Amino acid sequence: MELNDPAMKVLYAYTRALSVALDYRDQPTRLHSERVRDLSASIAVRHGLSGADLEAVLIAASFHDIGKIGVPDHILMKTAPFSADEWEKMKRHAEIGSDIIAATGITEAERASKVIRHHHEHFDGSGYPDGLAGMSIPICSRIISIADSYDAMAVTRSYHPPRKHEEIMAILHDETGVKHDPQVMATFYKVIESDSFREMRR
Repeated sequence: MELNDPAMKVLYAYTRALSVALDYRDQPTRLHSERVRDLSASIAVRHGLSGADLEAVLIAASFHDIGKIGVPDHILMKTAPFSADEWEKMKRHAEIGSDIIAATGITEAERASKVIRHHHEHFDGSGYPDGLAGMSIPICSRIISIADSYDAMAVTRSYHPPRKHEEIMAILHDETGVKHDPQVMATFYKVIESDSFREMRR
């Protein structure tokens, strides 16, 4: 899916170099971001988003973890559970990523920056960094949150083995209304079970 808005195209071009930098530092995170972008875009389209909102999803999903550039290596690459202090530092990646995108000063950067900042907010208000709840969380952030959660569980990472599709879906079902927007989850179910995402399901 291509960007049509000239400002979004410029923003993507400016931030693409950061994606390459993240790839050199942590390739799994870059690959994860690409999968989250594709899944988020499909959810967004199926959910009825278009125009500026859809392009904000594409940009923000592509760079939702770019803030991990600011997370120390001993935390980013850790295979054991985080300490409370380490977890607080890891959680800052949403704010750091938001600041990085906003710092470009490009038109429309603020929209994408806001989406990145809030992609770890939870529907019940228990997320971070600002404890937003329900419809106060940008719709684009709510979409990316689901795609991010699914892919994080489906793929091998340094801190966990991959989970089976059925197990992931059971977890996401339990998190609906707590972590995730029930209406967006209903759209996600239709997308993830479609032929387009057959390869993601294991």
